[in-house]
Amino acid sequence: MGKTRSLLAILAACVLCVLTVAPASAAFQQQTGHLVTPGQPYGGKGRSGDWLGSYLVGGKQVFCVQFEYKAPDTDEQYQPGDELKTKWGDPLPADVSANISYLLLRYGDTTNPDQAAALAHLLHSWTSPPRPGHDDLNPANDFRHIAYDAPFHLSKLPAGAQQAVQALTADAEANRGPWTASVTPPKAAQTIGTADKWTITVRNAKGTGMAKVPLTLTLAGADGPKTVTTGDDGTATVQVAPTGDDPQLTAALSAPADKPYVRAPVDVDTQRVVSTGGEKQLTAKGSVKARTKPGAVQVTKIDARSGKGISGVALRLTGKDKVSPAKDQDGKPMAGPDGKPAVLTTAGDAGTAGVPNLQTPQEICVIEVTPPDGYDQAFDPANPPTACGTVQPGQTLALTIKNTPNQVPTAIPAGVEPPSAVLHASTTMTTSPLGFAALGVLAILGSALVGFLARRRSRP
Repeated sequence: MGKTRSLLAILAACVLCVLTVAPASAAFQQQTGHLVTPGQPYGGKGRSGDWLGSYLVGGKQVFCVQFEYKAPDTDEQYQPGDELKTKWGDPLPADVSANISYLLLRYGDTTNPDQAAALAHLLHSWTSPPRPGHDDLNPANDFRHIAYDAPFHLSKLPAGAQQAVQALTADAEANRGPWTASVTPPKAAQTIGTADKWTITVRNAKGTGMAKVPLTLTLAGADGPKTVTTGDDGTATVQVAPTGDDPQLTAALSAPADKPYVRAPVDVDTQRVVSTGGEKQLTAKGSVKARTKPGAVQVTKIDARSGKGISGVALRLTGKDKVSPAKDQDGKPMAGPDGKPAVLTTAGDAGTAGVPNLQTPQEICVIEVTPPDGYDQAFDPANPPTACGTVQPGQTLALTIKNTPNQVPTAIPAGVEPPSAVLHASTTMTTSPLGFAALGVLAILGSALVGFLARRRSRP
């Protein structure tokens, strides 16, 4: 909606100034607008011209709103005043106040002469109108009692300024305040470190989106842009990446004030000014919960002697306690129909099995359910081969369980039982820095297999 300032031009609630009544020594400076000639007569005298536009006061652009009072000097001194009223001291209608506030916010810093003249014309039309039952347009009235003759001035404005009057009037009617602002976080679950779309919406009093409104964004627990501007539909979308579990976004903007306020000049005959009379700060806030990136586990079952994979091995996926199910990214237990921890089975020549979308960080265990054929001698149901580790955000935990195959004696003397033998199976624990896409942290834990003793019997 065009450039706005923290202090929009100190918009003078100054009266429309007559060029010829300013003293020769007046240090006023006309800024942007048009000179209307001849000017509206008052005090029984004609005027060579009226300036419809802005002035430069205190280094800032100002506009007059109290018709025919003295033009302000560039170094005019002002003090806090009250709510802007008409030249006659009457309260402004609510819609007029809203229109003025919006136009000051939208066009207070304009550098377009047609717009500046149109704004000055509308301000005087609304704040110095002739009152029913009063002779306010009598050219014999002095500067305190003369009203602004809107048709007279409009007819003398250039065609571009006349069109601007219509455009600004329509703009104010359509887009005046009060405005509302809202921040809408993404509906999908948020993941720390992954950006998603947030939406900021600004609407006017009629519920229509406000275009080109600059927004200042403050982020907490998140990374994203610091400024953005609304589009034609009154919305702005930004990509925000959570850095914590409670990302928040606050949008701040300058919106039309409910009522414009004036600043009073020390010289009572000088026009009043409005200090950014159309601006107030509006904020909107949104927040959402975020979680870490999911992780995965890959389990490999191998023969301790040959290093070859063992397929068809049933493994139970549990939490740290080796009893309860592990949890998925949504925090739901990964259980089978019986409510017990889910079972995965190794497959293929590599003897692997994997589970994605695990909650992180989470310590899990993989426990062998039953031994594969040829590996049962070392299997202890009370202490089955187990490997545990922690699944980290965005990584894959790789677990390997090694099992030594059954030992079969090559020769047994006649009448002699086989000698006792102890078989061993083991797991090893190592780590390798693999990313989530390229396999995360590798962790391997060991598990002892219990051997057996064969008792020798005597021959009869």
